[in-house]
Amino acid sequence: MSVDLKRPEKYWELTGSELLEAMRSGRDGLSSKEAARRLKEFGPNLLDIQPRITVLRLFFHQFTSPLVLILLFAVLVAAVVGEWVDAVVIATIVFGSALISFTQEYSAGNAVAKLRERLTLQVTAVRDGKQVQVATEKIVPGDIVLISAGSLIPADGVILEAKDCYVNQAVLTGESFPVEKTADISSEGALDSRTNCVFMGTSARSGTATVLIVNTGQETEYGAIADLLARRMPETEFERGIRRFGMMLTSLMLGLFLVVFAVNILSDKPAIASLLFAIALAVGISPELLPAIISINLSKGARTMAKRGVIVRRLNAIENLGSMDVLCTDKTGTLTEGTVRLEAAVDTAGNGSDAVFRLAFLNAALQSGLVNPLDEAITASRPMDISKVAKVGEVPYDFIRKRLSVAVREADGQTIELVLKGAFDNVVGVCTRIAENGSETELNEKKREALAERYRQWGAAGIRVLGIATRELEAGTSVTRHEEREMTFRGFALFLDPPKPDARGAITELARLHVDLKVITGDNRYVAAHIADSVGLSGRGMLTGPEIGGLTEEALWHAVDNTTVFAEVDPSQKERIIRALQKMGHVVGYMGDGINDAPALHEADVGISVDGAVDVAREAADLVLLKKGLHVLRKGIEEGRATFANSLKYVFTTTSANFGNMLSMAGASVFLPFLPLLAKQILLNNFLSDIPAIAIASDNVDSEYIHQPHRWDIKFIRNFMIAFGLVSSFFDFLMFGLLIYVVKAAEPEFQTAWFIESLLTELFVALVVRTRRPFYQSKPGFWLTLATAVVALVTIVLPYIPFASVFGFVPLPVGLMLIIGAVTLGYIVATELMKHLFYRLSFGRQRRRVS
Repeated sequence: MSVDLKRPEKYWELTGSELLEAMRSGRDGLSSKEAARRLKEFGPNLLDIQPRITVLRLFFHQFTSPLVLILLFAVLVAAVVGEWVDAVVIATIVFGSALISFTQEYSAGNAVAKLRERLTLQVTAVRDGKQVQVATEKIVPGDIVLISAGSLIPADGVILEAKDCYVNQAVLTGESFPVEKTADISSEGALDSRTNCVFMGTSARSGTATVLIVNTGQETEYGAIADLLARRMPETEFERGIRRFGMMLTSLMLGLFLVVFAVNILSDKPAIASLLFAIALAVGISPELLPAIISINLSKGARTMAKRGVIVRRLNAIENLGSMDVLCTDKTGTLTEGTVRLEAAVDTAGNGSDAVFRLAFLNAALQSGLVNPLDEAITASRPMDISKVAKVGEVPYDFIRKRLSVAVREADGQTIELVLKGAFDNVVGVCTRIAENGSETELNEKKREALAERYRQWGAAGIRVLGIATRELEAGTSVTRHEEREMTFRGFALFLDPPKPDARGAITELARLHVDLKVITGDNRYVAAHIADSVGLSGRGMLTGPEIGGLTEEALWHAVDNTTVFAEVDPSQKERIIRALQKMGHVVGYMGDGINDAPALHEADVGISVDGAVDVAREAADLVLLKKGLHVLRKGIEEGRATFANSLKYVFTTTSANFGNMLSMAGASVFLPFLPLLAKQILLNNFLSDIPAIAIASDNVDSEYIHQPHRWDIKFIRNFMIAFGLVSSFFDFLMFGLLIYVVKAAEPEFQTAWFIESLLTELFVALVVRTRRPFYQSKPGFWLTLATAVVALVTIVLPYIPFASVFGFVPLPVGLMLIIGAVTLGYIVATELMKHLFYRLSFGRQRRRVS
């Protein structure tokens, strides 16, 4: 029997041994050599295989942007008409800019790749007869893979062995409840009927299984519909702002090009020179290094955050983390110590009971689902010999029933006992009898209320409560959730997870950063309220799952702002809460590490998980904390805001002096008998001014900026551009007037002086607009200061070097250099005054926006 390894036909109808033979595999798995060969043949186990970005590919990519292509067109025009010097100079400048961008992007890309390697998803496979950890993308057809509760299924495969294995495959079939998987042959072809198959993209809810991989990557069932299932990552607010900013400047650039070129042609100026001037002017106003600046800032931010214990999986999430003003989190391990301990197992009268403890121990020790802190607390509290107890069935926990059942048979009897443990309300709700005083009686309303009162009292004291119940089953009864009925309530298991000593301080620090903390938990309202009160979060209201279920979407929108604690919620309600907060204008972060947290992590603007989280949670997260805690996250928020700030500094510089200079030159070209700057001089100006911009990623950020979340505001940027651009243009025309009427400069002298003045003002204004403070009260970063000083020095000495004439420069007299210095100083002072006025007028209206 032969089977096509890429897509076996009806492989679910084959026995395990038949399929192993057909796949040319065995119980000892593939050899390492054969696995490597198949990886080469079938390719990596990925849905979207991107071509590897080589060094040459990345370098040539620098020449594919529209701005660079426009400049290359200018080189071609200059060469065609015989302006070889201009062509070589412009080409050299373009090459130099591309080289700088390439160097920085290559370095940034390598750094980010190394960080991501730390979070590569691993799966346990059998190779060469040994269990080894293999990266998911290297799994191949014929591999033997071991899965357990919480595991993501890496590819499509057939179950060879299974024990109480339940898989959540809602992503493919829409089924609400986990589906039991067995090694029994399936004769049905529909996905939801293939009970001996598991599929990529689904996850194990409980139990264990040994799986033979059949299809990987694009050949999987998930791969066949991945384009339909995959939700496009929503455009982040920062990305949207960058796009709008780019559109605004592109429109301005196109308009400026057409107007300047037309006016100069009508003024009888040389056509080729006018064309090159208009092209250079249009390119000069554009932020051509913005993509590289953002990449550098993000990679630098990712490296810094990694040192602080936060690994970034998706770089664009850094800006959203800086914009975040609401953080939703569970309380376990975040507000509490996360070390749950069993306080007592008590009977229905509240007295300590070894019998109730034994029932709780059996349920916790024999269940095969994901290990959880409550079960660990029970089994760790004291040892118990249950070697003679046989487990005959299990109904795994799910977030609708909120309970777990294990069916057991004692060694000395034939009866089967169903032992149920779970949330108090969900356990007592399926009970009709109660064990008290050594006998079983009817569980009437009075007794239900007495049990509920005990539950409320314990919860108000911060004690987590689980209910314990049992029921005898007849031999041969199929153990399903439908057997969870007519049970006898036996008692309670009481747990304590005390608040972290530093939780209150961490919450205060987040409040100082204007991040509002909201607790979303599946725990009961009484425990949630107690913990919230203990850590200082009791100031506002609480909503419970049942209450949320009764609210319309619009009503929930208005309720979430005034609610701090959401208790007794299920996973779908977590998503509703996050969407409601987003609808109210908040940037929402969600921190979770469990199977049930994956949908909420996807929905949040920033999904945050921890290094020890289950696979599905880590894969859904944007950021992964190496250690769970609000202190670690606070450091990440601060770095996110610093990264956001430094990205915007380049925008502010571009929209102030750069915009003003280019606009002034466009105006000057109308009345001057010659071009104020040659095309090659404009491009050299642009090239030199961009060098310090590379160092912005390492610039210092004022502490007051870190303390506020910031949002992109294109209207603010536009107003900033107009206000500071007008100041720049005023001093530009002042310089024009001095050169024409006082110095009476000739064309080369005018162009040289104007080149120096425009570049110096652009360099130094960056140091002014980089901070809201007076510039002398905010220390710039070392590399930014050094780069600015070096480029300023190069600018001053450039006219005096031997090959200055290539760029059209001439040496300037000392007197003219002093005039340039005076105008530059006046411009710095005027920009500082404008900054003070601008922020004073804008600050009240822009308190939550870009500053």
